[in-house]
Amino acid sequence: MTAVFSHGRLRLYLLRLLDDGPKHGYELIRLLEERFLGLYAPSAGTIYPRLQRLEADGLVTHTAAGGRKVYEITEAGRAELRQRADEVTTLESDITASVEDLSALAGEIQTEVRGSVRDLKRELREATRQTRQTRQTRWDRPAPASMSQPTPGPTPRQAPAPGGSPLLAEFDQRLAEFTVEVGALVRAGRLSDVQLRTAIRVLDGALDGLRRLLR
Repeated sequence: MTAVFSHGRLRLYLLRLLDDGPKHGYELIRLLEERFLGLYAPSAGTIYPRLQRLEADGLVTHTAAGGRKVYEITEAGRAELRQRADEVTTLESDITASVEDLSALAGEIQTEVRGSVRDLKRELREATRQTRQTRQTRWDRPAPASMSQPTPGPTPRQAPAPGGSPLLAEFDQRLAEFTVEVGALVRAGRLSDVQLRTAIRVLDGALDGLRRLLR
């Protein structure tokens, strides 16, 4: 849960959302996700226990519709909102500030990922060029005098591939560092499911680009 909803403030905000009209749990989750521009979405395990507590306190009630519970604020719930109007105003301001912070964090992560992907593409292009040059040089080099007469053994095309170049070793190292760095950034950011899905799409796009590059 985002820090803005600590100390029971999510409970208060659920009342605020239900004051606009009856809603089922999924609608409340979707509204919260939209409020945070998709950067945060509470889980069902976060929302439903709080709705049950609100109902136990007489602040909301529910009816069954289409196999779902539709929650509606009671007069007691509206009275609490009126009594805590200043808290609701402060909470709205804090949510706005939290969204700005989350947006900045998401932008930093995207910038880091894009920069790493650019570096990875550049290194791959250079490694591919060096590998091709090494192979071409190997096949273009004149055979030694001792090999001028046919001798049993593999033909040039059957010869073992040349050993790994220093650039390939550097590529392996950079790839490992990239994996560790991205993993650390994601875990340090404590990303929501929506942000993680976005990060996965970014990585999938980078992989597709590399496939096209190496065709």
